Amino acid sequence: MALPITGQAPTLCIRREAYERTGLTRAAIDVRLGLTTDEFRVEGDLIVIGPIHGVSLDDLFAELDTVGLQYYDDYFELSGNWPAWLHLFASAS
Repeated sequence: MALPITGQAPTLCIRREAYERTGLTRAAIDVRLGLTTDEFRVEGDLIVIGPIHGVSLDDLFAELDTVGLQYYDDYFELSGNWPAWLHLFASAS
């Protein structure tokens, strides 16, 4: 099932296999980004984190690169910069 993506703030999408091989933990990401339980979602082969409010993602992207993830191939950010009338959903195959 596809996960809805909000247009109000950035959202991070990570391939589940890539996330699991890094040793990153949900708890650490929750604390770092100040997430609620509904802002870290897993569906099939996709992890969707967000919407992310008031936090720069630059340091997180640097950490993801350090643990071996590659931007675009393993993760990417949807800016959240689109009109409210447009509804986006994400899924992985």
